[in-house]
Amino acid sequence: MNKTLFPTLLATLLVALSTSAFAKLPPPSDEAKAKAAETAAKTAHTAKADGYLLCKAQDKVAAHVQRTNKAKAGKPVATAPCADPGKFVYTPPEATPTAAAPAAPPAAAPTAAPSAAPAAAPAKKS
Repeated sequence: MNKTLFPTLLATLLVALSTSAFAKLPPPSDEAKAKAAETAAKTAHTAKADGYLLCKAQDKVAAHVQRTNKAKAGKPVATAPCADPGKFVYTPPEATPTAAAPAAPPAAAPTAAPSAAPAAAPAKKS
């Protein structure tokens, strides 16, 4: 009896847990979306800052190896300089109105005479 009861109970439990995993969540609010965008930007900046610190550490180690092991180190390889990402500054993107403002009507074709043409275009720089 115990041999058939346990697998049945386990299967029932797994079905109950799996159906709750597919529950639909409500869409995130605009505030939550903005917070997520800021967090993503901060994470990207942190990765750049960590890469910069790693680059500086690698340069320091390479310089030490070149100084101490001149015979074994070989010729140094030129690499790109380390780029400091600076402080983290987040500027949120401008809110784009979706349905708030109606689209502007297309501009009408000019019907003026050729003598009313705009002034000559400035010369192109070469």
